[in-house]
Amino acid sequence: MDTPSIDIQNIRAKYNNSQEPYLLEEKLPTTDPFSLFDIWFRDVASQSDLTFEEINAVSLSTVGKDLRPSSRMVLLKAYTPTGFSFFTNYTSRKGNQLKENPNAAMLFYWPKVNRQVRVEGVVEKLPNEMAVAYWNSRPLASRIGSKSSLQSEVVPNRQFLESKKTELTELAAREGGDAITKPNSWGGFHLVPQYFEFWQGQSDRLHDRIVFEQDREAWLIKRLSP
Repeated sequence: MDTPSIDIQNIRAKYNNSQEPYLLEEKLPTTDPFSLFDIWFRDVASQSDLTFEEINAVSLSTVGKDLRPSSRMVLLKAYTPTGFSFFTNYTSRKGNQLKENPNAAMLFYWPKVNRQVRVEGVVEKLPNEMAVAYWNSRPLASRIGSKSSLQSEVVPNRQFLESKKTELTELAAREGGDAITKPNSWGGFHLVPQYFEFWQGQSDRLHDRIVFEQDREAWLIKRLSP
């Protein structure tokens, strides 16, 4: 670079969760990590001034047989007492990596409340009928966009994608939206957690880190040094 980078060394933000200043083991509302995630997720969803956040956006990290980790943002579409679900193209880079190595990690970050949640576990495919049901519930424009793209494949230019989109838009106009069916290569994954970390930021950098680690049928609770 010919010009100096932006000075980021002195960027500081104050962390303050007014409802719960500290994350303390003895004050946890539950000893079940799925329930605690639900409480935190509902809390951030209830915030009235989230002007720029998609609260269900999550960083998904995967690594294939080449051992090169890869991360990207995806949208969480469901969470249950068994895990976390999202949808994608099975032939994308993440899809191929998960085929080679089903271990994956998720990171949720909600700056509004100065909290993040890390989840690590093993991913399995969702049943095809669930993928079809979700696909059919999506807006037509989203289905057209997804079907226009062979995710992660090299294309010559944007016009190539726009042409595919035009073809499918015309098909939907002629035959109706039901003509835009789910591709065989598109479906869902479900991450089954083996590890949770609940993090709450503190301005003095003594952040709270509470870990839930699976031990057979139980969850062991630990505090980590920040």
